[in-house]
Amino acid sequence: MLIFLLRRLVQACFVMIIISVISFAIQDKLGDPVQQMVSMAVSSDEREQLREQLGLNDSFLNQYWRFAKGAIQGDLGTSYHYKEPALDVILKKLPATLELVFCAILLIIIVATPCGVLAAIKPKHPVSRLLMIISSIGLSVPIFIIAIFMVYLFSVEWNIAPSFGRGETTEILGLWDSGIFTKDGLSHLLLPSLSLAIALMPIFVRLIRAEMMDVLQSEYIRFAWSKGLSAKRIYFIHALKNTMLPVITVGGIQAGTLVAYTILTETIFQWPGMGFLFMDAVSRVDTPLVAAYLIVVGGMFVITNTVVDLIYGLVNPTVRLASHGL
Repeated sequence: MLIFLLRRLVQACFVMIIISVISFAIQDKLGDPVQQMVSMAVSSDEREQLREQLGLNDSFLNQYWRFAKGAIQGDLGTSYHYKEPALDVILKKLPATLELVFCAILLIIIVATPCGVLAAIKPKHPVSRLLMIISSIGLSVPIFIIAIFMVYLFSVEWNIAPSFGRGETTEILGLWDSGIFTKDGLSHLLLPSLSLAIALMPIFVRLIRAEMMDVLQSEYIRFAWSKGLSAKRIYFIHALKNTMLPVITVGGIQAGTLVAYTILTETIFQWPGMGFLFMDAVSRVDTPLVAAYLIVVGGMFVITNTVVDLIYGLVNPTVRLASHGL
């Protein structure tokens, strides 16, 4: 276990270095930040002076070296627009995004697991066939189409839930504000979290179905039937546990993908999270904020993958974590 953790730590550092280089390199492709920071009345000399103050005239290697030294100390630069450390700006928006992702994952687990199990146990049942048809359609529809459709249906036509904003929030332990514990906050959370869940739910329904059907054909399941064990124990204890191994692996990757998906979802629902902040930063050519966002999201992917590997080994003790980390 210790060897595995050390290997993963080295891999994580290497990956984060690559992410930081790429994140910093694309800044020049976004446009001129000085043009966004000053008005048209500012002279070219004043613009050039501002570029010099910001260090934009330095070579790429000098700029990256300055950025890397700050990043090691937790300083990812200062936002041009907010005039605050970029990392602090992102961390203020992080709870809203994590709250959205958490609710989406919860919905996926609650809905996809029983649907996948049902489709595997009774593959010819009309309900199972309907689930497969719906999942096939769900895989083909982009997330922004789902989000727009839900806004039209639930907000415009039925007026069930609000279509934008985060709603009323309450402070949790003096650390962050959450809308989960207020009625208004939950109503605002419904549509964006449901949109995210629907976008990924078909993948998990089909994956659980395919893996469980394979497990149900294995020898130890036949032996369990011959021992006279109850169907509930066989399906939900023996079969489902081994079915969840690949699901956990894919789920960990998709959990990180959900953070990226929030860019579209938060933009459509005007959800004040990291994704909406990123789009705003791109439009303002706030390059330090863009780079900081990419590094934070990359770090979340690295952490998620490491945690998934650990959980994989805990669920299946026969897995050799040291070799799995290669």
